[in-house]
Amino acid sequence: MLHGEMTKFVRTALIMYPWLLLAKFALTNAFHPPHKPHVVFRPLTHRNIGATADYLSSCSNVLYQGGSYPSGTTSTLFDGDKAGDDEFLVGVVGDLHMDPRKMEDYVVGRDHWLRIFDEASCQDNMALISLGDLGESKSVRPEETNELFAGTTECHLMAAEYLRSMGVEYEVVGGNHDLEGIDEFKTDQENLELFLKAHNKPSPQFIRYIAEKTALVGLTSTVFRDAKYTSHEVTIDEKQLNWFEEVCKKHPASEGWKIFVFTHAPPNGSGLRVLQENHVVNGCCWLNHSNEKQCRKFIELVREHRCLKAWFSGHFHLGQDYQDSITFPTIDPKEGPYPNRGSCVFAQTSVMRSGTSRDGRQQSRLIRGNNRGFEICTVDHSNNGAIRVDATITYTDCNHEVGVHAHEDITLQGDQFFKVYAPCAGDKLHPPDENLIRYDQNGELHINNPITFDSKAWWYMSDGRVLGLLNGNMIEYDRSTLAPLGLVVGSDELINKRIAIVDSGVEECMIGDEIGMEGADCTGNSYAREQTLMLVNDECGAVVIQPNEDGSYWRKIVRNKMVRAMEQRREAAAKSFVADLLQRNKKQWIYSGPASTDSYDEEVDVVSSWGPYTSTKGTAKKTGVSGLTAPAAR
Repeated sequence: MLHGEMTKFVRTALIMYPWLLLAKFALTNAFHPPHKPHVVFRPLTHRNIGATADYLSSCSNVLYQGGSYPSGTTSTLFDGDKAGDDEFLVGVVGDLHMDPRKMEDYVVGRDHWLRIFDEASCQDNMALISLGDLGESKSVRPEETNELFAGTTECHLMAAEYLRSMGVEYEVVGGNHDLEGIDEFKTDQENLELFLKAHNKPSPQFIRYIAEKTALVGLTSTVFRDAKYTSHEVTIDEKQLNWFEEVCKKHPASEGWKIFVFTHAPPNGSGLRVLQENHVVNGCCWLNHSNEKQCRKFIELVREHRCLKAWFSGHFHLGQDYQDSITFPTIDPKEGPYPNRGSCVFAQTSVMRSGTSRDGRQQSRLIRGNNRGFEICTVDHSNNGAIRVDATITYTDCNHEVGVHAHEDITLQGDQFFKVYAPCAGDKLHPPDENLIRYDQNGELHINNPITFDSKAWWYMSDGRVLGLLNGNMIEYDRSTLAPLGLVVGSDELINKRIAIVDSGVEECMIGDEIGMEGADCTGNSYAREQTLMLVNDECGAVVIQPNEDGSYWRKIVRNKMVRAMEQRREAAAKSFVADLLQRNKKQWIYSGPASTDSYDEEVDVVSSWGPYTSTKGTAKKTGVSGLTAPAAR
């Protein structure tokens, strides 16, 4: 009874004074002592590329203390209990989304990590990596304020204290919620400076040498308020991207270097399981998702630099029981086409707190490696921190490795909803999958059967872009990796329609008399014929799906969160004005101050109008949207 009352008291105090987190840990340990009773904090050591030579000269002096690997696991890479001087251990925690009202799972998870680090045999070559999204993206004091907790000073100080309490040096990369302190900080730069200061980071990116010729590299998302589209896109700025490319060049595989990369979201081309209903349709699935060139840059670096051996990410809040939560750089040709992922293994990381999991899993990642390869393991926080080997990767030489899954998919009821179809283009040994639709002899493509929720098809446009059907939606896929990019047409508009693609180009320029089109030249890709993509309705004609100005088709529907917040405030103000007007006098336009919409017994009809395009006309004559801000067209 005493314990419950004291815990409730401390939880309440923690909400008001987050720096009391350490006191909560002390209180918890008083009643539930962790396996490791005493935590010694060691200062962080950030090394830059120029320190490489100094570090290598000291590698021969690194000694490992005795101990054993965590119990309950077996290994094909490690001999006996004594660690070699090439061994290392890295803990990886996914999206924490810490909420000071709900600390139980974090305390339990911390105890699991303390035990793992304490029992590890390579005591001097250990680290903890946090993949970002440190705080809950909602108010943690809703009775007092609407301020979001994520990204605030309170959030980052609390997360830093928690990560330091693990007993090993930690690094953190920023996710899409870590600069969300929009009420406290006016700019992304101010928020980023707080993030760096709280976590003792000299820069958004990091490089840490964990063992001989083995480096951990992390990149941070630095854009939220200034996002061109959705604020929840994970954006690595150009400065970090250039830095990362230089790191790859200066640590070549030919010299024996092995780099493990950590980012909040995965890169396009990773092949990991994704969420169509959230991250794909909103354009925040991959690193730098909305920038076509930068989005593809990461996988291009992976293909070019064989020193990149593994890439860990979070973001999706999905568990680690699926085989496609880990993807290998190469597979047996009997299983399918060559995936073209260089020498890099990609691994999805789950979450620690039950309330943040999309599929019920509460898991973290554990990396154990040496000069022969590495293991990717799961730490199961819902099962007393049990460790399971998920995959073993063995190096065959500097440029190649062999990966083996340690178990089949472990599925639960409902898991099928997180599995989505992706097109397969095949290779020299394998044909494309059966859903590829080809053009007829006239160069046209027709899908004559009305589209349903279960329709599956994909095709190439003449310029190489790839479109397809999934769950009643039309999706655009990356032309190189066939990873989903975004929503083109939603199921609300597509189902029961037919699809046709016909040529729309002409042999020579035809200049018309329409105002605004004078002097127009024939433009476009000279290597690709111009096409019209349309949805055909047997009852009332067709809808032409126009490409974006950059030639892509997927719609950037979700915009910057700051912009959307202002738009919502404008709509709320309009609704209040109209409610007050109708309540006081429907016939007199006399505004008498704001009124609550709740006090008016009829629904207040308020809609918004947006640009920029509503027609193909060259002169702006109308701004109405048919059926929304203007009468529906007939």
